[in-house]
Amino acid sequence: MNTRRQFIRQSLLGAGTLMVASSFRSFGSADPDIKISLAEWSFHRALQSGKLDHMDFPAKAKKEFGISAVEYVNGFFGGTKMDFKEAARNKPYLNELLKRSQDAGVVNHLLMCDDEGPLSSVDQKERLESVDNHKKWIEAAKILGCQTVRVNLHGEGDPEDRKKASIDALSRLGEFAKPMKINVVVENHGSVTSNADWLTAVMKEVNRDNVGTLPDFGNFCMSHPWGTIQEGCDEKYDVYMGIEQMLPYAKGVSAKTYDFDGNGTQPLLDYKRLIGIVKASGFKGYIGIEYEGIYQPEDEGVRNTQALLQKYL
Repeated sequence: MNTRRQFIRQSLLGAGTLMVASSFRSFGSADPDIKISLAEWSFHRALQSGKLDHMDFPAKAKKEFGISAVEYVNGFFGGTKMDFKEAARNKPYLNELLKRSQDAGVVNHLLMCDDEGPLSSVDQKERLESVDNHKKWIEAAKILGCQTVRVNLHGEGDPEDRKKASIDALSRLGEFAKPMKINVVVENHGSVTSNADWLTAVMKEVNRDNVGTLPDFGNFCMSHPWGTIQEGCDEKYDVYMGIEQMLPYAKGVSAKTYDFDGNGTQPLLDYKRLIGIVKASGFKGYIGIEYEGIYQPEDEGVRNTQALLQKYL
């Protein structure tokens, strides 16, 4: 399976100290309008190695971390049994995943959709094929009870041409998803999509209640195809300004973290400032833990992120 992002060694290594997140009596937010979810990508290493089965992710979220809402990644569907694209239309498989989540007492909040074609392609035929490819995941999200499907606006060409293409693609997907009461959201995810000016201009033009953004704290590297800042990049959009710009259109927030330092903080991100921006915006909804560190254990990274969110929420 292709990874969503390339693993690139970062220079900032911390002797990550496991923060005792279990000392908290609740892993929710102190703000009743902001709830915590857990992104499946946090365990991409375990999933890709076979140490964790996709079907077991909801139970792991609840039993090991006390988190009652999850965010899936489409590339992990099917496991070794079937291609992930085939799994999107396999109702018995989807119903089993729904049952697993319900048995665990977990809400299926969001489905992240990758590798289904460039929605911002200036080539109409290619773009419309990508739109059609995404529709099956919106239908799968409906079966799973997800509120939201996250898509990417990948593509090539002039930013203005891609903006027009993106408006067309998102308008079509928003119209398709509306009867199912599903939101379609775009993450800042590299190249021009990590330019919040560009992305919010797209949102203004689409102007649909069920189309919005998924601001990601870390994906503001415009010179990298997936947008992560942990590898260092030549051109980076201002993280704090970008989050503030995207929040008025947000239907979720991705609390990205990388390897922690010895103090349990993020060397690349000012989390106090970031959470302050989220709270000041009046955002209501889920803020999803998405640990993407390279060197520290994934479970440790998730718990450290929980503790960081608890501290500032």
